Amino acid sequence: MSDTMAVTHAPTRLSRPLVLLFALACGISVANLYYAQPVLDNIAKSFGTSSGTAGLVVTFAQIGYAIGLAFLVPLGDLLARRGLVPAVLAVTAGGLVVSAAAPGIGVLIAVGLIVGAGSVAAQLLVPMAASLADDEHRGHVVGVVMSGLLLGILLARTVSGVVAEVSSWRVVYAMAAVMTIALALVLRRRLPPEGEREHIGYATLLRSAVKLLVTEPLLQRRAIFGALGFAAFSVFWTTMAFLLAGGPYHYNDLTIGLFGLVGASGALCANFAGRWADRGWTKATTLVFAALLAASFLPLWWGRHSLAMLIVGILLLDVGVQGLQVTNQSMIYRLAPLARSRVNSAYMVCYFIGGAIGSAVGSSIYNSHHWAGVCVLGAGIGAAAAAAAVLDALRRHPVAKGAPASGPR
Repeated sequence: MSDTMAVTHAPTRLSRPLVLLFALACGISVANLYYAQPVLDNIAKSFGTSSGTAGLVVTFAQIGYAIGLAFLVPLGDLLARRGLVPAVLAVTAGGLVVSAAAPGIGVLIAVGLIVGAGSVAAQLLVPMAASLADDEHRGHVVGVVMSGLLLGILLARTVSGVVAEVSSWRVVYAMAAVMTIALALVLRRRLPPEGEREHIGYATLLRSAVKLLVTEPLLQRRAIFGALGFAAFSVFWTTMAFLLAGGPYHYNDLTIGLFGLVGASGALCANFAGRWADRGWTKATTLVFAALLAASFLPLWWGRHSLAMLIVGILLLDVGVQGLQVTNQSMIYRLAPLARSRVNSAYMVCYFIGGAIGSAVGSSIYNSHHWAGVCVLGAGIGAAAAAAAVLDALRRHPVAKGAPASGPR
């Protein structure tokens, strides 16, 4: 990937308010993908349909998100994100308005594609923040921004459950639409200008994103770590509701949704992971966070009868997943400064595939082997990530393009 184009705005240390705005924007954007999950039962009852049919709302949103990752995120290297992000958010807000007023389940399912695709606005903002930051603080900036994104993922379920409990699922979508359009207006005014773009066609842009994944060993390794981490994350969060709805807990949807608050506290470690990446401790932190993935499923297994151990397991799992994710993204943004959106697209497609596989296999394993099977599966995925981290630590790799002279340790 050519990096020879002149850049009109050199990276600088971003102001704290602007970094926090990026974090808030990522959280609000990605939350739109998750609001439906805790209210599917209410949606099914509202339209008199089955839970399986209502579940297609989430499925189509996830399909839309995958499409957005592959075809919208690379546009961040071609078009000014200062205009692109607000435009994507405006379209998303329109989809949310239609969702709130949907006359039938078919409309809600179809519009889920638009809402899901628009949720990738967060994945346009993360590489933008990385591009605007200098090398010395890039990991810290990515960590803060990713904290906002991860909090959005985890808290969306809690917010949705609470709002639906006191009103209805339609109000959840209406609330999301208002926040999204407000965010679009703020970002249109506050996002800073960026450097010049490569003058290439859209088809060439997409091909180059694939080429990056095929030719960059660092991106390949980090994509594997990301896919394994999100697979373990999805194995747990997809099946947790089944555990908590049954004995000995018998929790309702609102209470189950509140468990997102436990996961959110684990997401706060992302800021520290970014700082450690800036210091070049990436191999050590990768091994530690991957080991936490595997270790977390022991207290989660005990959590089938102990709420305290379940909470401990959730904290360990989320620290491992979020720390690994921030380490990964801090490293891949050293590649091809003019192609960070394409790098992020390639990485996130792999990350999302890992999560989708983990979610599907986790649900199947729960049906056949219950909670013990889920924990064995999750621990196995974590062990695979830890083994890969050991192998990675034992090998010497060339310094990534654009990396500090000392390279990752």
